[in-house]
Amino acid sequence: MAKTVEQNLAAQGIVLHQAPAPVANYVPFVRAGNLIFVSGQVCYDPQGKLIAKGKLGAGVSIEQGAAAARGCAVNLLAQLKAALGDLDKVVRVVRLGGFINSAPDFLDGPKVLNGASDLMVAAFGDKGRHARTTVGVAALPADAAVEVEGIFEVA
Repeated sequence: MAKTVEQNLAAQGIVLHQAPAPVANYVPFVRAGNLIFVSGQVCYDPQGKLIAKGKLGAGVSIEQGAAAARGCAVNLLAQLKAALGDLDKVVRVVRLGGFINSAPDFLDGPKVLNGASDLMVAAFGDKGRHARTTVGVAALPADAAVEVEGIFEVA
């Protein structure tokens, strides 16, 4: 019998926490037909502390950034579970968009965002392979190192 998405996450040492509440005038997700658009999630851990704070290439390492991106992905999945009740209703991870708080000369944003992409594949298998955009930005909310948004196809 195939493992559930949450069993795959547990094998990675991840138990989903309650989805973070929005911090401004927006909703955490919107469903349009068979797609769910999840708002950008910064790299807060389950206790509300930033996993990595500051700029990649100026104090935050690629490894710290990848861990932060992974944390963003966990928050995306927590929002998705709040929307669906069951992550096994996900048909496909369609797209991730990553924003990397970057020093002007930092060029390794894709390596950072692999932290989120790798988690999606670990959770969903081949259904977790997705299109992706990685953008270096001058600043993120709360000086978070990474923010990730996602689009998911659902049953």
